[in-house]
Amino acid sequence: MSAAEGVHGEQAAGGAAAPAGRGTAGGARPSGVGTAPPGAASGTAGGGPAEPAPGRTVRPPLRGRRTGPQEPPAPEQRGESVLRGPYRALTAGIVSVVLLIAFEATAVGTAMPVAADELDGVPLYAFAFSAYFTTSLLGIAVSGQWADRRGPLPPLATGIGAFGAGLLLSGTAATMWVFVLGRAVQGVGGGLVIVALYVTISRAYPASLRPTVMAALAASWVVPSVVGPLVSGTVTEQLGWRWVFLGIPALVLLPAAVMLPPLRRRASGPPPGAADGVRPARGRIRPALAVAVGAGLLQYAGQDLRLFAAAPAAAGAVLLVPAARRLLPRGTFRAARGLPAVVLLRGLAAGAFIVAESFVPLMLVTQRGLSVTLAGLALAAGGATWALGSFTQSRPRFGPHRHRLARLGTVLVTAGIGYAPVVLLDPVPVWTLAAMLAVACYGMGLVISSTSVLLLELSAPEEAGGNSAALQTSDGLSNILLLATTGAVFAALGGGAGGGAGGGTAGAGHGAGGAVPGTAATTPGAFVAVYAVATAVAALGIVVAGRLRR
Repeated sequence: MSAAEGVHGEQAAGGAAAPAGRGTAGGARPSGVGTAPPGAASGTAGGGPAEPAPGRTVRPPLRGRRTGPQEPPAPEQRGESVLRGPYRALTAGIVSVVLLIAFEATAVGTAMPVAADELDGVPLYAFAFSAYFTTSLLGIAVSGQWADRRGPLPPLATGIGAFGAGLLLSGTAATMWVFVLGRAVQGVGGGLVIVALYVTISRAYPASLRPTVMAALAASWVVPSVVGPLVSGTVTEQLGWRWVFLGIPALVLLPAAVMLPPLRRRASGPPPGAADGVRPARGRIRPALAVAVGAGLLQYAGQDLRLFAAAPAAAGAVLLVPAARRLLPRGTFRAARGLPAVVLLRGLAAGAFIVAESFVPLMLVTQRGLSVTLAGLALAAGGATWALGSFTQSRPRFGPHRHRLARLGTVLVTAGIGYAPVVLLDPVPVWTLAAMLAVACYGMGLVISSTSVLLLELSAPEEAGGNSAALQTSDGLSNILLLATTGAVFAALGGGAGGGAGGGTAGAGHGAGGAVPGTAATTPGAFVAVYAVATAVAALGIVVAGRLRR
């Protein structure tokens, strides 16, 4: 559930409606963020506040707000919500788009094995997933650059179009390579959309409504995570796998039509400061392309343990490492306090969890003898608890303690992942794993949503697109690298290339409830090693979570 989580804004301390002195969870903002709007208090551009008219009472100015014309008045003063007044249509459109993206993510994993078999492309099965992830990294970087220069509307509209075009291309593919190409086009669209949604929420909603929007986005995953595989399986059996891909683009048209007009009114155009502070487009696109190619080479090398694979692995590392350093905030790899630590934590938590989620169905099928459907049900409760975690952090009283919520969430994720290999012991009931994964998903809801909030609190308006792109780049890059690493470890310890690649990548596509190809005999030690790596990464996240405050 990594790719479609949204963004948040800061909460009023303790949920109070007092408008003055609102700060970040850490109690302080970086320079340039949270300054008083023009004409507020002392020290304005005009040299001081204007004198009030004789006999007229002037209310004290509001402090601590983000500057820029896009910041609406505080909703707590007007009794507004995300489902009222000017926000209703925009919220409905955003949630509907995420709902369809979530349904696609859960449905495609179920239809993929049938599609690969019909197109004689089972050897390319894993590439159908990795193509999406690698090209989404490019889309993420382009979207951040584009949104910082022109506003979120152009990348959002283009991303929706590319996402639909990729589905159509895959749905009409006559060969597996064309199918993979369609997934790659879809990945570019997905990357454009997710960052544009971040920027949209940052600019169209006031700070105290953003956590509520984010909780709504997380809730959008609940129904698809439960019914997506069932609907997709039924459509695949009754109508054919192609209709899983061809039907979704038509469903996107209505949400897009609802969302784009209010978006044009409330968040179109470049943000304040865009003319001065943004690097040329080639400054991000070139390293993003290098990251995408490098990640693809590493993904390929991780599925091929022959000596020949060392060459693409080395080439991938040469391309990826320096390019990633340019795309992520300075200090990310050393967990510098503030924004770099937020970005790093997002990648560590998302990567560790996606690895754990990916191998659960394969482990339960091959080691405990469950059917694919029953193995997928072990993850069914995760959508609901993830949404519950996001809802928890959206409560106003938790606003000043969001950094602590992120750390608590990381602890829960680590506990859930660390428990997973315990079910390799026959006396341990399988339902205990389902319960612990539900706990881990609750922790992910806290971490993903809280890091999104903290990112916006630490970003000036003209930096929201670039920093949101960095957050998503950390997320996607971590997924690819950890899946490649654990896939190689799994295969080396007897997991089998077919089972490891297919099962792992399918889970990464949120289709863990679908069929898992290549369920050859595997050794329990291979799974133990995979979860040991994932647990260690998640535990490192606990340390990084202690450095979120500046």
